[in-house]
Formats: sequence, C-alpha cells, structure tokens
Amino acid sequence: MPDPRPDDFTDVDDVARAFAEHGYVTDRRLATTTFVMSRLGKPLLLEGPAGVGKTELAKTLARATGRKLLRLQCYEGQDETKALYEWDYGKQLLYTQILRDKAAELLVDTASMAEAVDRVAEQDSAFFSERFLAARPLLEAVRSPEPVVLLIDEVDRADEALEAVLLEMLAEYQVSVPEIGTFVAEHAPYVILTSNNTRDLSAALKRRCLHLFLEYPDAERELEILRSKKTGLDDAAATTLVDIVRGLRGLDLRKSPSISETIDWARTLAVLGVTELEAGVLADTVSVVAKYERDVERSRAALPKLLDPNAVVPEHRHDHGAHSHSHGEHSHGDDDEGPARRAAKDQPGRHDDEYYGQRASGSGDDKAGGAREIPPTTRGVTSSQGSRSFRGSARRRPV
Repeated sequence: MPDPRPDDFTDVDDVARAFAEHGYVTDRRLATTTFVMSRLGKPLLLEGPAGVGKTELAKTLARATGRKLLRLQCYEGQDETKALYEWDYGKQLLYTQILRDKAAELLVDTASMAEAVDRVAEQDSAFFSERFLAARPLLEAVRSPEPVVLLIDEVDRADEALEAVLLEMLAEYQVSVPEIGTFVAEHAPYVILTSNNTRDLSAALKRRCLHLFLEYPDAERELEILRSKKTGLDDAAATTLVDIVRGLRGLDLRKSPSISETIDWARTLAVLGVTELEAGVLADTVSVVAKYERDVERSRAALPKLLDPNAVVPEHRHDHGAHSHSHGEHSHGDDDEGPARRAAKDQPGRHDDEYYGQRASGSGDDKAGGAREIPPTTRGVTSSQGSRSFRGSARRRPV
C-alpha cells in the first residue's frame, strides 16, 4: 500500500480550523476521526441520516487539502464497468477499420486458418492496452499522478455485488485489469464512503474502513453552522429557527429536516425580510423543510406550540368562508314543505301503469298502502325465434 501524506494536517485542531475556513463546522469527534484517517491512510465510512453533512465532508476535505475530488455515485443495478473501468469498444473498432490494410499485410503469408489466428493473437496487446481503457472513478483514483479524494456516495444503494468489487480498492488501493495487470496507487487517496442506512453493509467492507456515525448536531453547533453560511437571517431569529427545526425532528415525520434544509429555510425567511418568526410565515414556508404532504400538515399543526409552548391552538373547523352550512340560515326551500315533499317521493304507487314500460293486466284491488299490484308481463316467443336463438348460442360455444 502506498504511504499516506502526513503533512495535510498537523493535529486535530488543524483539521477543525481548516474545515471552518471552508464553511464546515466540525465537532471534536469528527475532527479527530478525520485526522486519524489522514495519518493511517484508511478509508472512512460515514453512516447516518440524510442531510447531516456526510457528502459535504468529502467536498470540504478536498478543498482543505487542495486535492481533486472524484465521485462515484452509487445506485441500484450498478455494475463494475461504471465503477472500475471498461474497454472503449468504439475506439477499438475505429482503429481496426483504419488499420484494415495493415492487418491484411500481416496475414498475407499465412498458410492456414490456425496460423492466421495465432498471428492475430500476437497483436492482442495492441488493442487491449491503456490506450483503449476507459477509467471510471476507482481506477482513475488509483492511476492519478496527484493525490485525490475519492467519494463513494450512498454505497448502501448499490447491490452487494458492487461491495465485493470495492474490497480490493479499499484494502490495497489497487485495481486489477486482467488484460493488462494490476494498477497500484502512487499516492494513497483519501476515500470517504457514505451510507444513509437503507440496508446493512457487509462486514468485509466495514472491516476495511474507519467508521463514524453522524447524527444531527446539537443546537449550539447547528446555530454555528447557520452563522457560517451567512444566510442573512437575524441572529435571534436564527436561534429560534434552530429550536423549531429540532422540534420538527421530534415529530413522527416521514423525513426529518436536514441541516441543508434548515439553511435553505433561513435563507428563505431572510429573502422575505422576516426579522421575527411568527406562526403564519413559518406555516407558509414550512414546505422548504417538509417535503411530503403529511409532514407539511403535521408540521403546520405543531408550529404554534413550537413557537410558544403556552399557545392555545384552536380546534380544526370545517369552514368555507362565507358559505355557511347552517341550515337554519341557508335553507333550500320552505322549511315546512321540504320534509313533506321528500316524503311524497318515497310513497309507492305514485307513477301510473306505463311508467315502468309495462301495462297492468287489470285494475285489481288497491293494497293497504294504496298501490296496485302490477303482475309482470310475459311476452310469447315463437318456435322459429327459439330455434334461431339456439343456433346462435351453438355457434358461439367454444370448441
């Protein structure tokens, strides 16, 4: 394994200072882990909920050390050709077409097919060389002549098969290409892996990495992060906003507000010229941090209490403004005639004999309710009609 560069940070405090200069506020534990990673030359696996600064740490590490950032964004169904390398088949085919005449000269003195195949096989190295090798982030990090930061983002979204591909790189900082050989990094890259814990990672991958679980920061550090981002929001309002966001995270939300979303909310309120937080303006803008309809409704309901624990929240009332559903004031017709009119519609026998498309066989006697019994009318069917119907059914019967 190549030796890591020990001169990027002098100590733990130097890590915190360098990160702060680039707008990333660390705590002691995070700064210590980052310093140890830089000295040991081991990959660092960051796990935790989305939006706590895992990806941003890798970006800040690259800026603080002056290294180039290479990023492998993981996703379901991803294979090794998108992570390691692949052969540039289009380029190989183009060269083959250009050199077709040269290939013919190469085979002109061959006496058999076997001899021709052997002659072509001798030229494999010409087409399976670094000239035709398309490097992807892992191989690019190994082949880079300068030190780099390699970010393997959301590794938990990738299939387990890709984890196996990563093991050689994470353990030895090398990549094997069967047609060429093994590439070993000249400078050990800083490797940051992130995971949102959508699934458990393999023990083999975790064994090769330092590990740190990132949780949401405490109120003091989150306020410091807001200040460092220069959102434009008044300091008192920012303090209140941090407390409200922390309260929202305590609700049963589908997705808790992230740090980056807190920053966006602060900038939104600053753009609106808000200097003092009120439930109304917070309810109007809460969708900046609540991204699902259920979360929006729950957040709006909780905002008055989060702003003022002693606030009295009115019960939800179904109201359509000026359109009242009071049947005393907004009546549909005469109050006395309405029930009688509806009852009349339910009376049997209110239609004549022709209403249902059939005629009564006789007047008959009225029943107790005043309605006459109308026997069903039966229509005769001729023998010719019956035979035609039978033949039609027979033709439609499946064989």
